[in-house]
Amino acid sequence: MNKPRMFASLLLASGIAWSAVVSAAVETRTLNNGNLVLEDIPALPEKVAADLNRYQNVRSAAVLGWTEEGDSLFVSTRFGDVNQIHRIDQPGGARQQLTFFKEPVGQVEPRPGSNELAFTMDAGGSEDAQIFLFDATTGESRMLSDGESRNSSIAWSPDGSLLAYQSTRRDGRANDLWITRIEENGETSTLALESPDGSWWGPVSFSADNRRLLVQQYISSTNSLVHVLDLESGDLRLIAGDKDNQSRNYAADFTANGNGVFFVSDRRGEFAELVFHDLSNGEERVITGDIAWDVASVVFSEDRRRGAFTVNENGMDQLYLMDPRSMRYRKVDDMPIGVIGGLAFNDDGDQLALSINTPKTPTDTFVLNLRSNPLRSAGLQRWTFSEVGGLDTETFVEPELVHYPTFDEVNGEPRKIPAFVYRPRNTEGPAPVIISIHGGPEAQYRPYFSSTYQLWLEKLGAAVIAPNVRGSAGYGKTYVALDNGFKREDSVRDIGALLDWIETQPDLDADRVAVFGGSYGGYMVLASAMHYSDRLRAAVDIVGISNFVTFLTNTRDYRRDLRRVEYGDERNPDMRAFLERISPSNNVEKIQVPMFVVQGENDPRVPVTEAEQIVAALREGGKPVWYMNALNEGHGYRKKENRDIYSQVTAMFFSEHLLEKPVASWQTETSEEMRAER
Repeated sequence: MNKPRMFASLLLASGIAWSAVVSAAVETRTLNNGNLVLEDIPALPEKVAADLNRYQNVRSAAVLGWTEEGDSLFVSTRFGDVNQIHRIDQPGGARQQLTFFKEPVGQVEPRPGSNELAFTMDAGGSEDAQIFLFDATTGESRMLSDGESRNSSIAWSPDGSLLAYQSTRRDGRANDLWITRIEENGETSTLALESPDGSWWGPVSFSADNRRLLVQQYISSTNSLVHVLDLESGDLRLIAGDKDNQSRNYAADFTANGNGVFFVSDRRGEFAELVFHDLSNGEERVITGDIAWDVASVVFSEDRRRGAFTVNENGMDQLYLMDPRSMRYRKVDDMPIGVIGGLAFNDDGDQLALSINTPKTPTDTFVLNLRSNPLRSAGLQRWTFSEVGGLDTETFVEPELVHYPTFDEVNGEPRKIPAFVYRPRNTEGPAPVIISIHGGPEAQYRPYFSSTYQLWLEKLGAAVIAPNVRGSAGYGKTYVALDNGFKREDSVRDIGALLDWIETQPDLDADRVAVFGGSYGGYMVLASAMHYSDRLRAAVDIVGISNFVTFLTNTRDYRRDLRRVEYGDERNPDMRAFLERISPSNNVEKIQVPMFVVQGENDPRVPVTEAEQIVAALREGGKPVWYMNALNEGHGYRKKENRDIYSQVTAMFFSEHLLEKPVASWQTETSEEMRAER
């Protein structure tokens, strides 16, 4: 029997309580002007911050759009504590900061024919984002929304006179569609479409004549619909999708003459294809039927003579150029291998801006120069060179994509779960392992640049494995639905299968494994600790669900019905009993590993009560738990000063509980006493 399992088994067999190694009194202190509350977390040695400093000073620069002149770009980057809007006038040029708010700027949409931008911004991570109009020339801004509701998904009309957006303005709960008309003497806002149920409705694109609006309806991760709204009559026309026969359908844009629309759909197979729908006769044409992966994003030039889209192929993006008239497309060769976002054509349609993120480089802004032929490009220019704290990114570890067998079968063969494995260099003996589980659940881990992973690899000598367990997007609609309803714990069993796979790898230490994850990934961390404590050393739960019933009861009204579709309706007695049975807060006696819980006080998605109840239950059972709560954050930490402390504490937690010999300069008297008692 290995040492960690022997220790946990002896405790259970002898009835020795974990309270023998945990102080009964909660020690509380605050940092960052009282905004960061730490409970039972040892004081951070100065050496921790010094060792991690360079990893915590990485910047990025994501495309926001083109300026009115069409020869400069707006980007989102951070030179202070949070991301703000900057302008860049040439490749490699200086980033000129335009906004200076205390809160990070969210979605940004340049106003056509103007040097103004609409942007969203909330306060303290509440996600009650308001919409502002910012003048990039004068630096002045004004609020367009009501200051109380939650607003998102902003979209301009082609002439810049109308701004459409999703809002809870009507009653604080419904996800309705609103339109604000911008005039010289002020603005007028009207409710354009009421949500008739708990689903989400939002704008995507106006027709060229401003008379129609392409509308997205989101019901669940496996069911979404596309509509066209006539803004004069109010008539709503269903274009793609069916409530009774679930499929994913995502709106893209109108054609130049407004007689057709493009959208992405998986109703004909496992993956989402690009489709053209003729509004005059209802006929449809599948454009990308020969691509066996999801079309992820689609964009068209202002005159609709050019198009571009990305394909998510095993977690990495491939870029394609498209001719919307012939419906032909061509893959762009010689692109960096990574994740692509922020696609935006300039007004002339001869340049395509995009953001690229690779395992070795943070998000940066690039411009693809285009030839007269819509399917041809003339080379990629890099516009930003983001800082990486002076680190040599060439030494960074790139992940290996593996597929490990799990408990069930497909066509008589074991089902394979994809996972990205980062293996540390120059380690002696098998490496400890940190399993990092993504949120969602219908999200997907993709091999983005992660200074955090590189920090763990270098400073802790730990391997990092990021699995895409069942329920993850990107692998077809059957796969994304495998964890729905009463099948919820099947995804947890995929973590058990990963622990089995780790035991087969000679360079990985199955006796030293930790789990780490946020949001739904936080639930997966707690559930993994509940089921596999004898196989784990430590667990880090970030804004995680600890009880599905209390989560559904306390999450914000505007998202409750959306989450019920995914997790199950707690109002159904059978489902409620099931959710109570699998919830970690009701099974803390099974959790026998040290826990670090991280939360934001203002989280509207997973309320702070989810963290408070699991921390209280663990403490009541005499089990070791560190707790961190940021009073000025929500669903995750966006302010650098909070992120820095969180990152340092996480590294110290893993050092103490995962390594055979903790990093000597990071140790504290408290940690030494705890290990001596163990």
